[in-house]
Amino acid sequence: MKKRTVTPADIGAIVRTTRKNAGLRQHELAGTAGVGLRFIVDLEAGKPTAQIGKVLQVLAALGCSVDVVPPTETDATVPADALDT
Repeated sequence: MKKRTVTPADIGAIVRTTRKNAGLRQHELAGTAGVGLRFIVDLEAGKPTAQIGKVLQVLAALGCSVDVVPPTETDATVPADALDT
């Protein structure tokens, strides 16, 4: 099975496209999501240091969902004990 890695730029593009499709301006999305306009601008630009809590607020306001799939036991990239915490 092929894995997909999502980058900050990918998330920014999804936010921008979804916002525009919803007919929202950046400041309208910011108000709806409870974040600042500057945060939306940076998020859509793919800023890699965006706060994850705020990113999740914006995605939820747009009706987006996030799936986090843990690695299988055969995936050697993450130590097994890291999944127990």
